[in-house]
Amino acid sequence: MHSEILRPMVALIAWTLIMLGWTLATRLPAMKAAGINMATLVGTKAADADRGLPAKTQWKAHNYNHLMEQPTLFYAVCAVLAISGTGYGVNAWIAWGYVALRVAHSVVQVTSNRVRTRFLLFALSSLLLVALTLHAAMAVF
Repeated sequence: MHSEILRPMVALIAWTLIMLGWTLATRLPAMKAAGINMATLVGTKAADADRGLPAKTQWKAHNYNHLMEQPTLFYAVCAVLAISGTGYGVNAWIAWGYVALRVAHSVVQVTSNRVRTRFLLFALSSLLLVALTLHAAMAVF
């Protein structure tokens, strides 16, 4: 038997991989259109692409990077909840809420990229992460 909280973890991992695919599917053709030859690039940083590629193309890459940041805490706290036997019920629902808000954040960032909307979604997802962290602390202390 496994903990319910593993499902939203896997869902966010799958979404992150979808965003990686979307990033590659838009960024590689944009690089070609801009005359950028990856075979000749040496020592560049991802941020260098911001100067040579359209912003809308870069929004996908920026979002993928965001999915490598705060969600790492989500995975860790969900693992604690799963291991402590408290990764079910309200904790699983909170985790699903976090995933839904992160997906919504992604969709906003890669389409309209409205900062106010993105911030609201980020703030709400952060509150859910705080709740999960408090529940994990109560489970292990």
